[in-house]
Amino acid sequence: MQSPQTLLFASNNRHKAAEIEQALGDKFCILTLQDAGINIDIPEPHDSFQQNALEKSSTIARITGKNCFSEDSGLEVMALAGAPGVRSARYAHDNATDEENITQLLKNLSGITNRNAQFKTVISLQFNGESFFFEGSCLGKILTIPRGNQGFGYDPIFVPDGDTRSFGEMSMEEKSKFSHRKKAVEQLLLFLQRKLG
Repeated sequence: MQSPQTLLFASNNRHKAAEIEQALGDKFCILTLQDAGINIDIPEPHDSFQQNALEKSSTIARITGKNCFSEDSGLEVMALAGAPGVRSARYAHDNATDEENITQLLKNLSGITNRNAQFKTVISLQFNGESFFFEGSCLGKILTIPRGNQGFGYDPIFVPDGDTRSFGEMSMEEKSKFSHRKKAVEQLLLFLQRKLG
């Protein structure tokens, strides 16, 4: 049996790495920056997921000379003009916890009946000197109070279309059926399989 290919993921987010590894199956092994001994904090100054993802992947490709990928993702709430968007991880303040971000979002949605939202992911791949992008999204609604303690980020207040449970009430396997990240990773996988044979 062929051993899995190693892919450098320009991130230290273990939750995201685990989700991506599960979506990729046994063909690829994900190496985070920490795994690769790279200690760098890459800024995300841009106002789009695509630009932030490109900033991370191109920086790591430049440093290592290796093919690598990154992703930027977040929650877009329609009634808040797409916020928190690229600031999803820093919505309450720059060093906010998941709980603080959730509290801030629910406060901003207080009294608003339109709870439509989507999770969106953009993957940026640096492959043999070229940049490629893959996107995935998951439509759903925002709850008025958190439910469940699985997952991370806004999972306890997001119910995907087609289910009545929040992501916070689902196992990783159950969540993956809806996952915006999985949809983007599946496109990445198809691309790599075509390129690598």
